[in-house]
Amino acid sequence: MVSAALLTLVAVSCLVAMEALHRAKWPSRGPYTAVIAWQALGLAWGVSTIGALLAYGLSSYELGAAGGLMAAATDLFTGELLLAEFSQGVEGVSHLAAVALAVILTLVLFSGLVASFVQVVRVRRRHHDLLELVASEHPDVPGARVVDHPAAAAYCLPGVLRSQVVISAGALEVLDTRELAAVLAHEHAHLRQRHDLVLLPFSSLKRAFPRVRLVRTYYESVALLIEMCADDQARRRSSSRELAMALLRFGAAGAAPVPVGAMAAAQAAEPAVMQRVNRLLRPDDELPYHAGAVIMGASAFLLATVTCLWHIPI
Repeated sequence: MVSAALLTLVAVSCLVAMEALHRAKWPSRGPYTAVIAWQALGLAWGVSTIGALLAYGLSSYELGAAGGLMAAATDLFTGELLLAEFSQGVEGVSHLAAVALAVILTLVLFSGLVASFVQVVRVRRRHHDLLELVASEHPDVPGARVVDHPAAAAYCLPGVLRSQVVISAGALEVLDTRELAAVLAHEHAHLRQRHDLVLLPFSSLKRAFPRVRLVRTYYESVALLIEMCADDQARRRSSSRELAMALLRFGAAGAAPVPVGAMAAAQAAEPAVMQRVNRLLRPDDELPYHAGAVIMGASAFLLATVTCLWHIPI
């Protein structure tokens, strides 16, 4: 029961920390560090919540979450688990309910991840095939495909074997040469660093809990940070002002929607885009190295702590 109480405490603490991280000002100064913190908190919350349910539900084994799960898997086939728990009355039924909830939560999270991945891969494959028919090369846009569409759009389609950056004819009309270069650098940053894979766990969580507003809010926070990461990479190859002007031009032209699984320079909501523009035009000091190191170390410590708590045999 001690491991169940400690894992519950960690799960609740993760929720509190996520809310604090969502409201904090420092993530825009260190978006890479903030994304890692989000990943650590999300993973720790899921593992600790499942672990707390298992540790309580399998407390009669006195082996902790991991040990109790192995023992219960053996007893489940012989029927001894159900008989032993039902013989304890209400407490035994509550143990079985906790184990059932742990299994359901695991399946929901895992199925959401698989479903999101399959959907994205399927949509990307169709869109890649469609681009082969309607997109063309353009001498002024090296390394990208141009679609003859009046709406302003610029996005990338990540992939293992084929990745593409797509620019619409409408975008070419509203962007000058330097702004176009900044947008291309932004999209190529998404491709190089596989930001789609970074965002996938959060999009799958949103898919698993579509009616939970808090999950959607946290997803948007992480998506904004990932765009900031790409902004930082882009402004190393072009000026911040050019990228900011490109974002404003997309907004003024009415940025076109992009396919599922694509990452676009200006696909976020208008407040998020303006936040990026303000950050590019009036950048704050970067997050100090020692502060980033502390946050990274705390993230690693959190995950190590959750792993250890799974193995506490009490």
